[in-house]
Amino acid sequence: MTVELITTRDYEARSGYRTLAPTKLNEIKVEETSEMLLYEELSRARIRDLEEGVRAQRARSGPRAARRWTKVARWATRRAERLQD
Repeated sequence: MTVELITTRDYEARSGYRTLAPTKLNEIKVEETSEMLLYEELSRARIRDLEEGVRAQRARSGPRAARRWTKVARWATRRAERLQD
């Protein structure tokens, strides 16, 4: 009686049988990847929301800031005139 040594790859090729490990491994990788993509998309959505809030706040405070800088400019002009005299 002789025994022929064969590898797992040879056995699978001859019998047409495939192990389930690579399929499960691929499924796990796909699940992890999709889960990471989900978290990435959620973080992007939060960033977009924050940017929209900042844009709205700037739009509201724009005219107020312009008035404030106008007052500062007038004060600086008057002060410069006083110091020159």
